[in-house]
Amino acid sequence: MGWSVSGTKGARVATNAAKPGPTGRPDRFIPVPPKLDRHGPARIIAMCNQKGGVGKTTSTINLAAALARYGRRVLAVDFDPQGALSAGLGVPAHDVPTIYDLMLGKVKDPREVVQQTETPRLDVVPANIDLSAAEVHLVTEVAREQILAGVLRKIAPDYDVILVDCQPSLGLLTVNALTASHGVLIPLACEYFALRGVALLIETIDKVRDRLNPMLELDGIVATMYDPRTLHAREVLERVVDTFGDKVFDTVIGRTVKLPDAQIAAKSVLDYAPSNAAAEAYLRLSRELVERKLCA
Repeated sequence: MGWSVSGTKGARVATNAAKPGPTGRPDRFIPVPPKLDRHGPARIIAMCNQKGGVGKTTSTINLAAALARYGRRVLAVDFDPQGALSAGLGVPAHDVPTIYDLMLGKVKDPREVVQQTETPRLDVVPANIDLSAAEVHLVTEVAREQILAGVLRKIAPDYDVILVDCQPSLGLLTVNALTASHGVLIPLACEYFALRGVALLIETIDKVRDRLNPMLELDGIVATMYDPRTLHAREVLERVVDTFGDKVFDTVIGRTVKLPDAQIAAKSVLDYAPSNAAAEAYLRLSRELVERKLCA
């Protein structure tokens, strides 16, 4: 709250001028979401960006943990052959059934593949390098773009939110994720080269909406790896907000060493460093997601 001086005695009068946040909008309060009186069916959100190294998996892990912290039942689907999400949440991805087995029909029931994490209400469908062969195996399948949708449809009633961590490409796996999803969340690093590829991703989303999934929406863009000390980061964020307007979330994820440290420890930053600014940022992002009615 700011203060101004008015009156002959110089009385201090409260003003409602809110300090601007990183996006240039007022830095507003976002309330804690209400508790749910029932669970499911899940809204499916693809965490997608064809450029690597933008904080996509980090955001999937920590947004999932934050939503679970607020009482949501969350399923994180590792849909990247690198298996970083599985490793980052400490679940085994080798010598166990994975999303690859579900995609090829080797396992019919997704519940046989789901693994619990140390975070209450947060489960994972793991992946490993085998998933890289899926595009070759699926290329001759009928309705190959809709296979993941069929898998997730079976398990959606068990959860409130399903987050799909896509690989950094716009190939068949990513198209499967977009076809299965209700919305797309784009983590975007505050760097020029990360910004360049967004137009191509938006074009792909539009094509999938027109041809495969008319329900698909662009839920929004989350700025990540933001360092307010650099002019470059500030200029990139300003340009993103100018281009996409309210589609850019108010919450901005700052750059901090605690995020990679948490992944090495196979924990979310909420568990690894709960007092760190990144932990609060992901909690705030989850509240904003609920406030925008993008999940329960």
